[in-house]
Amino acid sequence: MHPAELPLPAPSVASVSVATLIAVLAWLGFAMQTDITIHRMLYRGLGLLDGIERMSSYLTNLTILVVAISFSCVALRLRSAPGRFFRKPPVLTAVVVYIVFVGIAYNSLLRHLWTPSGYRALLNEVLHTVIPLLCALYWLLFVPRFQLLLRDCLFWLVYPLCYLFVTLWRGSETDFYPYPFIDVSELGYERVLVNTSLLLGGFCLLMGVFIAINHRRPRPGASPVSAANPHQKQGHERNEDPSPNS
Repeated sequence: MHPAELPLPAPSVASVSVATLIAVLAWLGFAMQTDITIHRMLYRGLGLLDGIERMSSYLTNLTILVVAISFSCVALRLRSAPGRFFRKPPVLTAVVVYIVFVGIAYNSLLRHLWTPSGYRALLNEVLHTVIPLLCALYWLLFVPRFQLLLRDCLFWLVYPLCYLFVTLWRGSETDFYPYPFIDVSELGYERVLVNTSLLLGGFCLLMGVFIAINHRRPRPGASPVSAANPHQKQGHERNEDPSPNS
């Protein structure tokens, strides 16, 4: 039902170009965000490890790093075990769902909380709007229909669930929560539990959209007629068969 890895065995120039563009933007964005965060922590008198820990506290940073790795594997057609893993359609689809969810969550829940200027405003748009849109476009144009198993869908949930668990555990130890809607010290565990349940529900809804689009795509190698109505072609062939009495 699906190729072992992406890009397809005979990739188009467009598919490789878009994958390369996404990888370059993701690496540049991650590097710039790392520089900003570490310099800010050093300015406050904290250390390098504190900067790295703060970087890893934000879902955007972690997801952008995963996007950079995944699309680098696709663009370079890496044949190592990690490269082949990230090139599998179900895995790359999960990565695309993650970054699209990050973009939707930021633009609907967090954009109004601050107004960056200069290159930080540009970086903010690249991370939360440009890269999610490019990833969704790549998936729509260049990832063919593939067989999606229940274990694949459950695997997609591991990343957000682990992030929530680690973030809440870190917050209980340091009293730092990266996002206001999971700030236990301000909202309490009951409200945070409601908020995280709503976020997970939204993530599952987004998963459902990608699953539905994948299911509606034609099967590889199927003609438009047979994909729309597999019995129509059979009936047409029967009408063209010569009658045994003619």
